[in-house]
Amino acid sequence: MNKIILGLILVNVLTSIKGFDDEAFFNKFKFQVGKILQGEKIRMFTSGFLHADWAHLGFNMYALYLFGGGVAVSFGNINFMCIYLVSLLFGGLYSLYRNKDNYYYSAIGASGAVSGVMFASILLFPNKSYSFIFFPFFSFPAYALGIGYLLYSIYGMKKQIGNIGHSAHLGGAIGGYAITLLLRPNVIQNNPKMLLLLGGIILVFLLFGNKIENL
Repeated sequence: MNKIILGLILVNVLTSIKGFDDEAFFNKFKFQVGKILQGEKIRMFTSGFLHADWAHLGFNMYALYLFGGGVAVSFGNINFMCIYLVSLLFGGLYSLYRNKDNYYYSAIGASGAVSGVMFASILLFPNKSYSFIFFPFFSFPAYALGIGYLLYSIYGMKKQIGNIGHSAHLGGAIGGYAITLLLRPNVIQNNPKMLLLLGGIILVFLLFGNKIENL
């Protein structure tokens, strides 16, 4: 395993374990709109290293392992960390924007950062197929995962499915998409139709998100 990915997994595991047993620690560093608007901007980063339980932690770290290896090798460790942190920030900023009127909205988890890494991987390797431990007999092309993920996140925001921060997922995906194009503009040549389709879905939601959610 790439050292930077291993390091991120270890930090996430250790910080999450601390949060499992220490409510004061958990509450001090989780994403909470009211506290962030009062000046505690650091929560947009620290919340990305906390998780609700072992299942939440395990799913995010498995996704980081699955999609992160190729991205780290392709970009190098410094740029990989840029993608991870920018995606985490975008996830937090977009969550803050979508929930700015709900001072008690809170969230935790690395989903925003992992979403960005996932989209970086999709842009780099759009035709690569992935199989998952939950569906070992099926494989899914990367571009289909990207489209499905965006549509599910948008639907989840509209329907408020579960106790899931779908806005952070979408914000992280947008961050990963944007920073990958900035760092490696030649990825456009990999699959321009797929890239335009993903970009189009993102743009439509950014421009008409409120109207879509109110349908």
